[in-house]
Amino acid sequence: MKHGKKYRDAVKKIDTAKMYEIDEACKLLQEIKTAKFDETVEVHVRLNLKKSQTVRDTVVLPFQFRGEKRVLVFCKPEKEKEALEAGATFAGSDELVEKIKGGWMDFDIAVATPDMMKDVGRLGMVLGRRGLMPNPKTGTVTFDIKGAIAELKKGRIEFRADKTGIVHLAVGKVSMDPANLAENVKTLIDEVVRKRPADAKGEFVQSVYLASTMSPGVKVAMAKAER
Repeated sequence: MKHGKKYRDAVKKIDTAKMYEIDEACKLLQEIKTAKFDETVEVHVRLNLKKSQTVRDTVVLPFQFRGEKRVLVFCKPEKEKEALEAGATFAGSDELVEKIKGGWMDFDIAVATPDMMKDVGRLGMVLGRRGLMPNPKTGTVTFDIKGAIAELKKGRIEFRADKTGIVHLAVGKVSMDPANLAENVKTLIDEVVRKRPADAKGEFVQSVYLASTMSPGVKVAMAKAER
C-alpha cells in the first residue's frame, strides 16, 4: 500500500526501535495527527491465546468521548415504563421485533429481558451482524433494566478478542487531554489482563499498539501496559 506524504512524515516522527510508555504514546499521537477532523484513537492488544480460548467482557472507561447512545430495550409491556424512565430511547416487545425485521435500525445499543430472548433470537442475522445482539456475558440480557441502562449511559462498552487473538477498541479522541486518554488505555488493558484464561500459558499480552484514524501505530512498552 502506498501512503501519502502526511502519513510518511508521521512515520518519521516515530522511533520504531522504541517502545513508548502509554503517556508518551498518547502525546505522540497528538503530535503526528494529520486529519482536519477529530481522529478516534484505538488500542490494539495482541494476546497469546489458543484457538479454544477467548477474551470477552465489558469495560467502563473513566473518560467518555462519544455522544449519548440510543438504547433500545426489548421487554414485556409491564416493564416498558421502567425502561423509559431509566433512560431507554425505545422500549417494547413484538412491535419492535417486527419493526427491526422491516429494516428499522435507529438505535445504538440493544438490551433485552430474558423472557424476550426467544423472540429477539429471530433477529440474530440482523443484530448479530451489527454487533447489537443482547448477550448475558455483556450484561445486556437482564431483568435489571435500570442497572443495565445506567452502566450503558456511563459508557460501558464491550471488548473481545478476534479470531487472531487481537482486541481492537476505540478508547478516545486525539483532542482529549493526553492524561485522560492514557487513563482510558490503562483501564482497558487492566480489564483485558484481568480476563486472562486460567489455562493460558506464557506471556499473555504479546504487544500493544496505539493508533489514531489516520496515523501509523505506536508501540507501547509492555511493562507499562500490564500495570
